[in-house]
Amino acid sequence: MCGICGVVDLTSAGEASALVRRMNPTMLHRGPDDEGYFDHGSLSLGTRRLSIIDIDGGHQPMFNEDGTVGVVLNGEIYNFKELQRQLKELGHTFRTRSDSEVVAHAYQEWGPACVGRFEGMFAIAVYDGRRQRSAISNQQSAGTRSPEEAGGTLFLARDRLGIKPLYYTIVSNQQSAFSKLLFASEVRTLLASGVVARKLSRAAVESYLLFGSVSEPMTLIEGVVSLSPGHHLTVALGSQSGSISVERYWNLACERPRNGHAKETEIRSAAKQVRSLLEQSVRSHLIADVPVGVFLSSGIDSTALAALASREVSGVHTFTVDFPEDEFSEAIIARRTAKRLGTTHQEVMLSGDEMLSRLGQAIEALDLPTIDGINTYFVSAAARQAGLKVALSGLGGDEVFGGYSTFRRTPQYQRLARAGNHVPAGLKTAMSVAMAEAGGRFMPGDAARKIAAIWQASDSLPDPYYFSRLLFTPPQVSELMNGTVPDGRRSLWWDWLAGSALQARQLDSFGAVSYLELQSYLVNTLLRDADSMSMAHSLEVRVPFLDHQLVEFVTHLPQEVKLNKGTPKALLVAALEDLLPPEIVHQTKRGFTFPWETWLRGPLKQKVENGLSELSPTLAETLNGGIAQEIWQSYLHGKTTWSRPWSLYVLNEWTKKHLD
Repeated sequence: MCGICGVVDLTSAGEASALVRRMNPTMLHRGPDDEGYFDHGSLSLGTRRLSIIDIDGGHQPMFNEDGTVGVVLNGEIYNFKELQRQLKELGHTFRTRSDSEVVAHAYQEWGPACVGRFEGMFAIAVYDGRRQRSAISNQQSAGTRSPEEAGGTLFLARDRLGIKPLYYTIVSNQQSAFSKLLFASEVRTLLASGVVARKLSRAAVESYLLFGSVSEPMTLIEGVVSLSPGHHLTVALGSQSGSISVERYWNLACERPRNGHAKETEIRSAAKQVRSLLEQSVRSHLIADVPVGVFLSSGIDSTALAALASREVSGVHTFTVDFPEDEFSEAIIARRTAKRLGTTHQEVMLSGDEMLSRLGQAIEALDLPTIDGINTYFVSAAARQAGLKVALSGLGGDEVFGGYSTFRRTPQYQRLARAGNHVPAGLKTAMSVAMAEAGGRFMPGDAARKIAAIWQASDSLPDPYYFSRLLFTPPQVSELMNGTVPDGRRSLWWDWLAGSALQARQLDSFGAVSYLELQSYLVNTLLRDADSMSMAHSLEVRVPFLDHQLVEFVTHLPQEVKLNKGTPKALLVAALEDLLPPEIVHQTKRGFTFPWETWLRGPLKQKVENGLSELSPTLAETLNGGIAQEIWQSYLHGKTTWSRPWSLYVLNEWTKKHLD
């Protein structure tokens, strides 16, 4: 696990090296063990290393035998030993046991197609100087350009599901398609370059208000975007004429599983295959030269991982966050699970007062603001203090096996949207007002507002599914943004969500919701938070449920195999029935959340109230402070849930820190 960054500078200023040395130190928390640099002509690369595999030999950048291909890697390639064996048979020689060296040789052998062979989580940057060497030889023979002017290739790639982040920005000029390209593992690192303007993106604010996080591929910073999951980017380097191309190399909706014929699989054989894939995934995710632990709650997913991991490693560490508020505590069940499995268990007690004292640190650790993530910050701190560098997380289990209420709500919302499309506009408006007013009498007010928004204008979002994930409805967002909301249909986040909805139509209704969850809530909120909050403590979080072969297999199974009335995540339970106790399987799903409802009315109340009373000058240009105050009061009077004012508070604090 590392932090990586780089600059391509095609201008005469030649600032690439200086910029990278300004950027790289901002990622010290991502890699406190080592740093490395590579400078060549218009390109400079930097890396911070958290040593996990081949502690002594894994210094980056890593090169092939003759130094023509260099790599910086953030993440882990779990099948690197298998790939190394294949490459040795093809004539490659290796100096280390590291996965980053395997990436260099894999790119040398297979070019961009190498990413299709990688199993793991990764953001990589590869410098390929082979084209440059050939060009230099030809040019010297012809007596044309000097070696320093010759080109080369920079190749960037991100893993299939977006587990590891990679952000970039392009600076253009009139002479070429771009004059500078900067990339990094964190948005804050790009801001530290001094090249990126600290300008808030209004379109990204709209996305944040709608969903509680900024949707791929946008960030809150104007002009800074992410390389989307399952994509790679190639830069042809040159003195004045660089070019950039972005391609998608993996799409779950189109990918057919390699493990059997999923469409013809019955539940018993499907469960057997899922068990095998999960065992393989957990086994590979435990590969490390340092201790590995498991985040353990009372839920099915983390219990499954702890059970499988404990079969591979005796006395594996497990961690649980506990609260004084009993209704939110999962510690008792987690404690029983740990005892039964024989893990080395630790509980982290977190009170509202302690949260208050450390809240500023936690929010500052967010690379981009979201309504989630604080929980990961505290459990990661405990794991790191216990001496761990790696922890397994159950993220992805709900998305793959159907643990969310969205799997039930989305078909209902789709029917509602279709019905609304056949109602005259005037009547539809009147009915939507009545629906919204029904909040508090027949259903929670937030739920009523969502239903009213679908009925009134289902086309205000690309698919009815997205209404199930709304934080604020489109009319509320318009009000918060002073009635001047950007046209979402012209923004990158709309394109990403609309494209995802189109691809999802190739799957059955269960598979479609899985796909949309993976493409939106998981990558935009959960994975982004897990990365920034764990790396704030120099801890690597791994997610075995997001092994791409497992995800491909389960997603393309017929939904009948994954459903069993009365049993949540039925296929997962069937696969692990001998490992999951009944109290885990049949408890009411609660999710891993903090007692925000209690804390925001208690120890955090004054802090949040004061924060919302004074908006960041930058944010105040976009957000209506008066409406923000009304939302806070609405929460205090029980008319909306904690997540709405909390999202505004986090957005405001983040903006103060990074943009004012």
